[in-house]
Amino acid sequence: MKKLINIFYCSVALFVFVPLLVGCSDGKNEESKTVPSENVSVSKSEKELDDMEEGNLTDKKIDESESTHTYNIEEEDALSEYSSQEIEYARVWLQLGPNQEVDELNVSYIPAGEPINPDDDTSASYPEDVIQLAGSRLVDGAVTYSGNGDGTINVYNVPLRWESPADVDNDFMKEYTEGILENTELVSIEPGDNEKIVELIGMLNVHY
Repeated sequence: MKKLINIFYCSVALFVFVPLLVGCSDGKNEESKTVPSENVSVSKSEKELDDMEEGNLTDKKIDESESTHTYNIEEEDALSEYSSQEIEYARVWLQLGPNQEVDELNVSYIPAGEPINPDDDTSASYPEDVIQLAGSRLVDGAVTYSGNGDGTINVYNVPLRWESPADVDNDFMKEYTEGILENTELVSIEPGDNEKIVELIGMLNVHY
């Protein structure tokens, strides 16, 4: 009888203990399966975020490029109805003109071989064709230069009106004008403000 009771107790104990072991084992397996899936989900989210950021940066670069391209087109269109010479005269005066408050901008062509001081026979002569820009008044000053065709000009420091000082030797004007030739300045001309360029072009009075 006692043996039967012991066998019964052992059977009950095994019946209760075995499911507990199975339950613990299943929990560990589920946990081990869950953790990697979370890591994969996090990695995927980070990758998607990086892709979105890269896409936004690319879109921004494209927008900036299109904006710059549009600005350049608008800038060219603003001056498209004017000749390259008219634009050059206005830009040179805008950058170098002694007086910007002019009511007229006179353009004179001076061919190579002409004396720098037309009122003096001893004056040195221009070695190239030059252009002189001047306002309608002496106070406006003048800019005398030759263009190089690459956005730069050679500036000659020539006064708008010549006054020969008294009591000087006969070679004074020759030496003075030769000094002007030796000291020409190479200047790079900036595009300048289009509105001011157009305004100055409207004031041009070209003399051939």
